Amino acid sequence: MKKDKTEILFGIHSVFEALKANRREFFKIFVKNNLKRSKVDEILKLAKHNNCKVEYVDSNFLDRLTKDIKHQGIAAKTSLFPVQTGKDFFQNYKKTENSPFILILENLEDPHNVGALIRTALCAGVDHIMIPKDRSVAPVSSVSRSSAGAMEHAEIFLITNTASTIKKLKERGAWIAGLDASGDTPLFKADFSGFFALVVGGEHKGIRPLVKKECDFLISIPIKGRINSLNASVAGGVALYEAFRKRCLKS
Repeated sequence: MKKDKTEILFGIHSVFEALKANRREFFKIFVKNNLKRSKVDEILKLAKHNNCKVEYVDSNFLDRLTKDIKHQGIAAKTSLFPVQTGKDFFQNYKKTENSPFILILENLEDPHNVGALIRTALCAGVDHIMIPKDRSVAPVSSVSRSSAGAMEHAEIFLITNTASTIKKLKERGAWIAGLDASGDTPLFKADFSGFFALVVGGEHKGIRPLVKKECDFLISIPIKGRINSLNASVAGGVALYEAFRKRCLKS
């Protein structure tokens, strides 16, 4: 049986940003009858410009189409998000690339966390995002929705083995830091310069031991108070922006 190579994208920002990014094929856009939002007008203009069919439907149709997930009155049938592979990255990587900044998401299972981290990564100057193809949330429509459409502009690579990928990055001159509560390098003293990759671990178990072993150093975020940990996307966001700040100072 052939695997379906389409998906339902939903939410105003996801559909709008996907149209802007122009990396998916749009088969049809579904809009709730009498939906009045200024952003919808922009979507309809882009749809017309891209010769994309628009169909007006009732709320029940959209509820069934999106399996009762909040859709904000709009959805679209599109091709899958255009991910690349780890092999693609290493085949295309050139040493002349100017100190790339990479985010590696290690076994995150919550699409809200993945979406939030992708959005923060793009805002903090991350060039490439790597996600394991197994035991992790894939870059699907729910992640696009959680990223408010930012995912549609991201360069995302699905990797087979995180530890092996890290080894290959190090062979090409990258420094690898893992974000870990027990890390012996405080965030504000860490060096994020040059060809650098930050590994953010899963919500429940963090970074796996085999992956930790391959990291050059482990970064911890200082915490004051009775709570001893941060949400994965918040911790990743704090670290990404500290890296962004320091990389800007050195540029």
